[in-house]
Amino acid sequence: MCGIVGAIAKRNVVPILLEGLHRLEYRGYDSAGVAVARGTELNRMRRLGKVSVLEEAVQAAELNGHSGIAHTRWATHGVPSECNAHPHMAGERIAVVHNGIIENYKPLRQMLEAEGAVFESQTDTEVVPHLIQRGLRQGLSLWEAFRAAVAQLEGAYALVVLDQENPDRLLAARKGSPLLLGVGVGERFLASDPSALIPVTSQLVDLENGDMVELSADQHQIFNRDGQPVQRALRISQLDPTSVSRGEYRHYMQKEIFEQPMALGRTLQGRLPLDDAPLALGEKTMSLLANARAIRILACGTSYHAGLTAAYWFESLCRLPCRVEVASEFRYRDSYPMPNELVIAISQSGETADTLAAVHDARERGFDGVLAICNVDESSLARAADAVLLTRAGPEIGVASTKAFTTQLAALALTVLALAEREGVRSDMRQALLRLPTQVEEILAMDSAIEELAAAFADKHHALFLGRGVHYPIALEGALKLKEISYIHAEGYPAGELKHGPLALVNEEMPVVAVAPNDSLLEKLRSNLEEVRARGGQLFVFGEDGAVDHGGGMRFHSMPACHPFISPILYVLPLQMLSYHVAVLKGTDVDRPRNLAKSVTVE
Repeated sequence: MCGIVGAIAKRNVVPILLEGLHRLEYRGYDSAGVAVARGTELNRMRRLGKVSVLEEAVQAAELNGHSGIAHTRWATHGVPSECNAHPHMAGERIAVVHNGIIENYKPLRQMLEAEGAVFESQTDTEVVPHLIQRGLRQGLSLWEAFRAAVAQLEGAYALVVLDQENPDRLLAARKGSPLLLGVGVGERFLASDPSALIPVTSQLVDLENGDMVELSADQHQIFNRDGQPVQRALRISQLDPTSVSRGEYRHYMQKEIFEQPMALGRTLQGRLPLDDAPLALGEKTMSLLANARAIRILACGTSYHAGLTAAYWFESLCRLPCRVEVASEFRYRDSYPMPNELVIAISQSGETADTLAAVHDARERGFDGVLAICNVDESSLARAADAVLLTRAGPEIGVASTKAFTTQLAALALTVLALAEREGVRSDMRQALLRLPTQVEEILAMDSAIEELAAAFADKHHALFLGRGVHYPIALEGALKLKEISYIHAEGYPAGELKHGPLALVNEEMPVVAVAPNDSLLEKLRSNLEEVRARGGQLFVFGEDGAVDHGGGMRFHSMPACHPFISPILYVLPLQMLSYHVAVLKGTDVDRPRNLAKSVTVE
């Protein structure tokens, strides 16, 4: 995996391919490559490192052509290297780019090598061009050879194929990994993400699982998994080109942190009436919630932390049992539903492979419906669910999630409020949510003060984040942010667990960050902080004035008073800002941290 762009037109497509790769850089990658057909020549160029390195080489070689494919790779099989970068070829004729994982590539490779095929890479992808070439040697047409190759693949894939002898055609297939078609006037495009196609078209076709496509500059044909021609709906993308630019900000992550008041406002808009009318979450969503007598949340990474937070809400405010599971673990253990147990699946992109697979497994096990909380309307998760509650965060480019996380919490808060109001309107909770965007702005105004705290972390190698109750997941999220972008080893713990192990690590070199809102657990937290202070730990505490003693060994940052319902959303904001400023001080690649991808579309 990570990013695919394909183009066929009556003009030079190289600038389109390179611009598309630049727009996919946010997804994370370690190498990039391009293959272009010009007449009967097929020219390939690959480079380790940034797209800009590839771009310089392409421009120096004056590559051009009317059809081509391009890719940014995030290593799964084989180390990051030029020979493992896409596109992969069989001989001089067939070039392929691929996202996903071919699970049965080893037996396929052994079969092909036994027949004389020579492999140049360690990747699973390289079996695909060799399988197509094998079909061509057997006398099949290009389309027949492509279909025969795809039929032998197990796993997840989005594939685009360029043939030296048919430069006026591109072939593509999709199973499990996202791929969409872009339609222009006298040109067609393929991409794994709509942001790659913003400069050239807003007319998009979402390909479904099992679809195969043959396209020329003027037309395209789509076939389903049975080989039958099908029509897929054409939609107009609402993606604003300015929404995927940094504007005045130094990094995308910084921009997205400061977009949170607007993103939260959009997520709540129209769903939270000013009077006592029922919440407007959509008929399907309200029906699923009305029938729910238990909740199972499936998610990964930051979305998992959002689910953990919501579990406290569902149980304390709605009196519903709620279990939160890492999607990749749910798939591989025996777990069966309680009566009327609703699945809530959370994913920023809606393409997270483990979450999609977990939803499929949940259906087979008999769970009572699936509600998706997602940021992308036409995503695989949105299509797989019975109802969707969109987060309306807008495009999130930085790999470390910020506004996607807080809008997920806002969407989950709406579902909690809808269930809590079964017995009457909760005006205090409604008012808290309505005030949320304004209070977020108030906290973001403290950015310069948070930046000053960052200097204390820049030379550290480890950090602990502490929280209690509903703020324990916020501590987990704060630790995740710091480790993701600054490469400081950080762990989140329930504060009460300090004495059960982590306290052994605390000394003057260990920053300890505590989330200390003025709630029912504050007195317990004070005792935990004293345990740290007694052992010389450096304490960094976020709380309301008067929450804790500001004595020696502590740096206290004052937070505004807030309703307990929205406290987790507000308290994650300074942790996001802290992580950002620490990463800037350390000089890391804030938006594209090493080894990570934005949308994890492989298991």
